[in-house]
Amino acid sequence: MAVTLRSKCLTAIQKLARISAADEYGMVQCVSCDKRMHWKECDGGHYIAKGSSSYWALEVENVHPQCKGCNAFGMSKGSAEGQYTLWMIDMYGEDFVRQMHQDKRKIKKLYTADYRDMLKEFNDLIKYHEDRLL
Repeated sequence: MAVTLRSKCLTAIQKLARISAADEYGMVQCVSCDKRMHWKECDGGHYIAKGSSSYWALEVENVHPQCKGCNAFGMSKGSAEGQYTLWMIDMYGEDFVRQMHQDKRKIKKLYTADYRDMLKEFNDLIKYHEDRLL
């Protein structure tokens, strides 16, 4: 299976979400359960699922650190989605979160150049945070 630019962007934004949230010791907190862990040990969890919204899949406001349990099963079968929603409202405000839900069915057409630009931006930011955490 070929690795697409979109999949590279998804990988990069998930890494960026984790590393950019890390404190000086490399620790992050799960947005759903508050568990503390090293940024390399968690997921970059999408608030609006990446498979259900081309509009939000690659937006930094939609991806934040989540422990593997909350991201894997907690979002669909547990209380993680509700906790994530409360965190999002605290972080961005209720109006923004409502707008996210309204926009999730919108189509966002991205072209090869868009993915290349995004990937460069994400990788530049990742490099900045890698240097910050040395």
